[in-house]
Amino acid sequence: TMKLLLLLGLVALPRPLPHPRIPLRKMKSLRQRLEEQGLLEPFLKHMVPVGLRAPNCPPCPHPVPLSPPNEYYGTISIGTPAQEFTVIFDTGSSNLWVPSVYCSSRACENHKRFNPSKSSTFVSTNESVSIAYGTGSMTGILGYDTVTVRQLPTRSLGWLRPSPGTIFYYSPFDGILGLAFPSISSSGATPVFDNMMSQGLVAQDLFSVYLSNGSFVLFGGIDPAYTTNGISWIPLSAETYWQITMERYSAAVTLWKSVACYFSCQAIVDTGTSLLAVPTLALRRIYKALGANSEGEVSAVSSLPDVAFKINGKKFTVPATAYVIEVSTPRGRGQGWTLQGEGCLWILGDVFIREYYCDLRQGQQQGGAVPAGLSARSPRPDRPLRFLPPPLLLSLRTIKPWKSIRVLSFSGKGWSGPPRRGQAVAP
Repeated sequence: TMKLLLLLGLVALPRPLPHPRIPLRKMKSLRQRLEEQGLLEPFLKHMVPVGLRAPNCPPCPHPVPLSPPNEYYGTISIGTPAQEFTVIFDTGSSNLWVPSVYCSSRACENHKRFNPSKSSTFVSTNESVSIAYGTGSMTGILGYDTVTVRQLPTRSLGWLRPSPGTIFYYSPFDGILGLAFPSISSSGATPVFDNMMSQGLVAQDLFSVYLSNGSFVLFGGIDPAYTTNGISWIPLSAETYWQITMERYSAAVTLWKSVACYFSCQAIVDTGTSLLAVPTLALRRIYKALGANSEGEVSAVSSLPDVAFKINGKKFTVPATAYVIEVSTPRGRGQGWTLQGEGCLWILGDVFIREYYCDLRQGQQQGGAVPAGLSARSPRPDRPLRFLPPPLLLSLRTIKPWKSIRVLSFSGKGWSGPPRRGQAVAP
């Protein structure tokens, strides 16, 4: 198990600060680092996923998080005086945690660790907490301290003691800052952004995400430079993850007729997932519509059409150049399709979000609905950006680059729904 420290609370300021913009920087992904060290194959072979059960879904694996070529992170500081940490800003989870000096495992020693004894503002609650991950679990103690997100001081934390050999050892980030709703927060801890709102530290009860060159998370406002085409506000169907109702999935090659999600389905907008996570039952229909064979092979990326997600009556398109990535295999290099078979919920990860400026509002608007906003970006910028995927297992098969292009294989029968109160799911 891992020992972690979760942080809570917030320091009030006399007035809201200007919208703090958190720049995100690119690092090599976990997959790249494992490949460079020759560890990817044994890592996938020996990691055993944890089974979880969610409402209306069969039991399913909660697989190992791996990611495509790039990952992006931001910096926060904790304590007085400040101690800096690199974290993922993840809309797929709600807690903030970082490792502490009381963790002596190799995984913790490989990262920056928070030292409570060097912070004059740290207060421990002595309350134990546990968070379940696909590669194991983490336990720790809830505590309070000043957490500065750009210019905004907040309070939250937790210690981390990963088991030797855990995935955390290879991860470039030190911790995770969750941006989902309090309903899925472990032990009922108040998420950082909710603390910002309750203390009046942000001008508006929303934050926005831009995933591209110059990527950022903007707290308390929307940058009008990225909304010249207007904002499409979409009601949330659940205040757990940022969950919405999707009406259908279609492709240009089918003249935009439904390919999957015929009678509406549930989807989450998740900065913590790099891919498009697709329910396994929709896989065969998607393969057929995109001209792939039963193994997910296609002859060329140029033959793949744009795809579209109809949400709240509007069509949001994603080009083939966005949903295809290059992957390495033991026998060469090839192209990998980023759609991933992962159960009942559709997950619109970075592949989707990179095409739009995403605004997430906590307060009620438009008939009492809590909305998410999407704005088509014009002109469309280049697109790198990645936070960290939630539970995904990217199983690669051998590719003969001169013969075909292999689609990433799908694993598991599904995963969906928020955890029960007091149980947190890996971001």
